Amino acid sequence: MPPSTAPRPAPPVVLRRVEAGGVELNVATAGEGPAVLLLHGFPHTWRLWTDVIGELARDHRVIAPDLRGLGASAPADGGYDAGTLAADAEALLAALGETSAAVVGIDAGTPPAFLLAMRRPDLVGRLVVMESLLGTLPGAEDFLAGGPPWWFGFHSVPGLAEEVLAGHEARYVDWFLDAGTLGQGMRADVRDAFVAAYTGGPALRRAFAYYRAMPDSSRQIRAAAARGRLTVPTMAIGAHPVGPALARQLRPIADDLVGHVIEDCGHIIPLHRPEALLGLLGLFLR
Repeated sequence: MPPSTAPRPAPPVVLRRVEAGGVELNVATAGEGPAVLLLHGFPHTWRLWTDVIGELARDHRVIAPDLRGLGASAPADGGYDAGTLAADAEALLAALGETSAAVVGIDAGTPPAFLLAMRRPDLVGRLVVMESLLGTLPGAEDFLAGGPPWWFGFHSVPGLAEEVLAGHEARYVDWFLDAGTLGQGMRADVRDAFVAAYTGGPALRRAFAYYRAMPDSSRQIRAAAARGRLTVPTMAIGAHPVGPALARQLRPIADDLVGHVIEDCGHIIPLHRPEALLGLLGLFLR
């Protein structure tokens, strides 16, 4: 009989608890091989990567945590600035025995991914950043011409957003999920996981702490860019609405940068256009 041409099954996803940076993180892992660390944003959990983990895990050890204080990770009183989150990521890799990893960040996961690559180019073999801005670095003036997105200010006022949204979390999360997929939405199981992760005042307060820490994160990013250059091979991926703004911010400080914009794709790239993302990651990570 001729050999089977059926693709080998994707490795299973295993959830585990890992202490890193003084907090206990909920971490999804799958596969074996060179490590790939995936850092999600808001309003997401590790389930953001649901449609890309399996394929990536055929050739890599995929590590996808719930960020500090989010999802099923332990609550934390502070540390929501990008610098501390970068330290969390570094500690997580060390706890899992990894001495080198490709790091992929989207939305709120982009600033810590960037800072980790700036601090530890010996640890970050390749960097992929998506659909975010890096603080106030030059290059995003066109995107910000009308001001930052409306929810940045809403989330930044201490105590306001979590009080206003009490009892309306599902509708609020759905707005971001629909906008982030250009109205196409997503599978019910993933949507329900996101809603559950951001329901209740304490969960919302921790999520909005990321926005309330943005001034500190921005200062950390500016300081890192002033001290040195981004030397690791880097890919910046845009969609709607950020587009090429992130690549423009990185170009003056990056030694090895490639930029892509995925057309007809919303902000939540891994769930809206997973095939396009996998195509770009497959080439870049090799």
